[in-house]
Amino acid sequence: MSVSDYTETEGLPAADRTPYKPWSYNTASAKLYIPRLGAGQDRWFAAALSDDKGKAPTRLAVFAERPQHKRWEMVSVVDLDSPDLPDIALDHDGYATAVAADGNKHLAADANLLRTAVLDNFATGGTSTGTKVFTPTTASKRQIEVHDKTGTRYGDQGTTVFAGTDNRYQDAYALKTADGGALILFSHMHTQTDAVAHSGLQINPGKEDRAWLHDVPRTSITYTFVCNDAATVPAKAAPSRLIGYTCARTDASGPPVPSWSQGA
Repeated sequence: MSVSDYTETEGLPAADRTPYKPWSYNTASAKLYIPRLGAGQDRWFAAALSDDKGKAPTRLAVFAERPQHKRWEMVSVVDLDSPDLPDIALDHDGYATAVAADGNKHLAADANLLRTAVLDNFATGGTSTGTKVFTPTTASKRQIEVHDKTGTRYGDQGTTVFAGTDNRYQDAYALKTADGGALILFSHMHTQTDAVAHSGLQINPGKEDRAWLHDVPRTSITYTFVCNDAATVPAKAAPSRLIGYTCARTDASGPPVPSWSQGA
């Protein structure tokens, strides 16, 4: 359970809480991609994980050494839309090759451009950079669908706007693929702001929002999301493929309606 899941669950009445069932992966089925790293380089590896032995992978995770904590930590995990992963380039000893995720001129896109395209999928439905950087995949279509459906759900009674926000998680990881491209894993943060169209209307928080908004009606609510993304990028000038992403809400805030503020 993530910190955001725990926060949300703690805000629910006991009767509404579902028992927590931790997700675990089968070590025998894990496929590890361990890059050969030089002296002084940060140590990390990627792993394709499944919950049962013999099953195709359902998640792609990155584990990194954290010397300050004196341990290895899972720093990123992405739910995959397809178990078909790209072929990772391996040397004669079976080690993967780590490549630069940012500023890599040998790739059609780097982590910064991929992050911009993902944010555009949410913010505009991909009309600016999203559909130019990514070829349509289940993951990219799902992000655009979030924009299209969420952005119109209030009709003329309210608005929904998605936007990027200061990203606390700039680390990105990339492995060379057999075709000369790369598999890049990165993170982004975005907000979703719902607002009433005019005075006299209010947004009533749902029960999942109770931990942050305490059932207080608002004139607008800004939700913050932290997301992990995975994409395959070609070496030549061609669209990339978003193969999965996972988002979690980490905050929600907004001004109470005036009548509630005065009453309080």
